[in-house]
Amino acid sequence: MHVRPIDPKTATVPVVFILEDPEGLTGKPQGEVALKAAKGQNLLEVALSHGINVEHACGGVCACSTCHVYVERGMEQLSEATEAEEDRVEEAPGLQRNSRLSCQCEVRGDGPIQVRVPAWNRNAVKEEAH
Repeated sequence: MHVRPIDPKTATVPVVFILEDPEGLTGKPQGEVALKAAKGQNLLEVALSHGINVEHACGGVCACSTCHVYVERGMEQLSEATEAEEDRVEEAPGLQRNSRLSCQCEVRGDGPIQVRVPAWNRNAVKEEAH
């Protein structure tokens, strides 16, 4: 997935990522990462641009459910789920009312936003680098 470069001056929306598997997602033990997002970015782009390796088997085009997250705070600060996203997120394990695909959650408001990345959310068939 190509992550759009964002001018740090436009990244003003506070977003907190709660990482249930911080070592697996970042290689670091820090389970909570507070950062800033720019309006127009989706949560997957925000995570990836800050070194949080949220799974995204389809490249962020809403063709799978591997980037499934829980929006714990600030759902109204994000774009509404489309029918395509709702169809895909239903395939994700651990479905909850606050389940979203991070590739489809565009930051629209001023925040704050809090997102939980479940520990079990991994692409089991992903090939490791040789």
